[in-house]
Amino acid sequence: MNSERASYNAGVAKGQTQEKASNMMEKAGNAAQSTGQQMKAKAQGAADAGQAKGQTEEKANNMMDMAGNAAQSAKETMQEAGQQVMATAQGAADAVKNATGMNKK
Repeated sequence: MNSERASYNAGVAKGQTQEKASNMMEKAGNAAQSTGQQMKAKAQGAADAGQAKGQTEEKANNMMDMAGNAAQSAKETMQEAGQQVMATAQGAADAVKNATGMNKK
């Protein structure tokens, strides 16, 4: 009877040990999976931040190009206006010379 009881107790102890080991392995697996998901989420966040940075840089470059184009257009407009003012002033000076007789040779 003692050997049957000892075998029974050994079997119970073995079963409990296997159950505890199984529970520990499950917890370790869950922890590893959770850590993996957290790392994936952080990596995705970093990728999203990188993409946002790239889009921001692209928009900034586009704005700089538009500002440069606007400045070039303004420069050309001012040059044309200056030439028109000079031509008008020259025409007025010639008109005054003609009216006063100073344009005769």
